Amino acid sequence: MIGTHGMTQPADLSDVRMTNLAVVLRYVRTHAPCSRADIAASTGLNKATVSSLVADLLERRLLRETGMAENRIGRPAAMLTLESRPYAAIGLEVATDHLAVVAVDLTGERLLTWRRAYPGLDGTPGRAEAAVAALAGRVVAKMAAQDRRVLGLTVGVPGQVGADGGVRFAPHLGRPDLELHAALERGLRRPDYEVVVDSAANLAALAEHRAGADADTPDLVTLVGDAGVSAGIITGGRLLRGGRGSAGQVGHLQVDCDGPLCRCGRTGCLEAVAGLPALVRRALPDTEDDGPVTDYAPELERIVALAKAGDTRVTEVLADTGRLLGRGVSTLAELLDPQVVVLGGTFATLAPWLLPAVEAEVKSRAAAPGDLGFRVTVSTLHPDAAAVGGAMLALDRLEAGRLPVPVE
Repeated sequence: MIGTHGMTQPADLSDVRMTNLAVVLRYVRTHAPCSRADIAASTGLNKATVSSLVADLLERRLLRETGMAENRIGRPAAMLTLESRPYAAIGLEVATDHLAVVAVDLTGERLLTWRRAYPGLDGTPGRAEAAVAALAGRVVAKMAAQDRRVLGLTVGVPGQVGADGGVRFAPHLGRPDLELHAALERGLRRPDYEVVVDSAANLAALAEHRAGADADTPDLVTLVGDAGVSAGIITGGRLLRGGRGSAGQVGHLQVDCDGPLCRCGRTGCLEAVAGLPALVRRALPDTEDDGPVTDYAPELERIVALAKAGDTRVTEVLADTGRLLGRGVSTLAELLDPQVVVLGGTFATLAPWLLPAVEAEVKSRAAAPGDLGFRVTVSTLHPDAAAVGGAMLALDRLEAGRLPVPVE
């Protein structure tokens, strides 16, 4: 590192060791079962250093030995894999009308999946935050009862989350902002693990990249439908956040210049034609007399039932929505050049009727006929993608060097 006077300063040895521990942990996660010699050969660390690092990770109960390797040339070697038992990572999604939470072990295997009703748009100040904190507390207690230490908690919200983790704008939760991080810190009594708030679309994209049908695709966009529309963007294998942490807020991308008035004051925004409230108004016009809709589950179920029954109005509305959604997908593809665009949220629920129209519109707008350069697919992790991604992000912090202290 460079000091203030331009003189070379020695790196902090403890920082170097933590970095190397994370390197070893990351290698084992992606190559287990593997030996110490495998780690040394692939990472460039010398064998003595690898042995010391592995001993540290064994003491922290992040790794375990699984026995001696068979069918290897030379001396048999003890094989290493991740230790699944002592730890848990938690992801929680705050949607407009429900909460979803997923806990995973160190290997990414699910330990728990819960879904709960949420006050959402009906929530008075403080009530929404309290509901989220209460559910998080229950999951943490459940993990403690299983003798698992929580490594981290990530909460995804349908709104703009700043680079500092603050929820700057979450209109579909009925609030201009949410004091969510502070409420979680209070509700969990200042936990010794990190609590992070992120965009639900970002977390959904991370989940698709790690555990979805298109896992490990380096350039991927997840387009999530809910009350609004947002995107999570993976480019070069990394999550694209943008300068203010607001990348992917595509709900006000114009897709129909003659379209309906959006709440932002413009016309034909993606949210105004493909967001769930807009879809409900068009497909189920009788609901307009029921007052503001705060829980869309019954309406969504009704739309699906009518579509399955072949209702002409509903299927035509869905086809038109798919066409306009295809315009948005085409624009994103032109800007970002992804290999895959994954439809998530309500778009995944309605995919049997949306996807054909999306694909047709995308093909009609291709610069080179017959060569799109990307695929449009449907999330296989719906409806828990954002919660899964939140848990994955909590695990990522281990590989960034934020390791738990050794277990006594």
